[in-house]
Amino acid sequence: MLTLLDHIGVFVFAISGMLTAADRNLDILGGYIIAFITALGGGTLRDLLLNVDIAWMGSVVQVSMVVAGGTFGILFRSFLKKLRRTFFIFDTIGLAIFTIIGVQKGMAYEHFGLTVIFLGMISATFGGLTRDVLCNEIPLIFRKEIYAIPFLTSGSIYLLGDYLGYASHLWMLWVCILIIILFRTFAVVFSWELPLIREISKWNS
Repeated sequence: MLTLLDHIGVFVFAISGMLTAADRNLDILGGYIIAFITALGGGTLRDLLLNVDIAWMGSVVQVSMVVAGGTFGILFRSFLKKLRRTFFIFDTIGLAIFTIIGVQKGMAYEHFGLTVIFLGMISATFGGLTRDVLCNEIPLIFRKEIYAIPFLTSGSIYLLGDYLGYASHLWMLWVCILIIILFRTFAVVFSWELPLIREISKWNS
């Protein structure tokens, strides 16, 4: 189940990368590069930090999903732009899946809790972070909008579930995915934000 969801997440992230590249007026090669980085950048960094084989380098399926997602983004760009809200849900599901995969991989290599949680966040966010940097945008993770906290929260809960012996249950996976979906949705709907550094500085002045 998680493998299937992982492939779907790669597909959705590749679409997201291609749409961003199109908005920045990149050519088709640049679009596929951005799609690739968006979809697989977080997992690549995670595997490099773990000093293990990079997952996509041994997976024709993952690379194929990037190409398919990027191509889908090109062919149906106008239609997808009208479905931004719907696409937000799929994007969030992809982020949730990558978070759990990162946590699972960290646990498999027996790293301590905090490292495992951060590996989940890295898997979810660093593809998008790299995409934004290359497209000359301030990454979403660095803005006021609450972005990384849902992944840290869900990763912590999954880790706790593993400690209690529930990580092997499918319902635990879906609970953690649902937490991220609800957290991100509420953050957008109710404009939950973290304070800026300069705002905190004003409190002390």
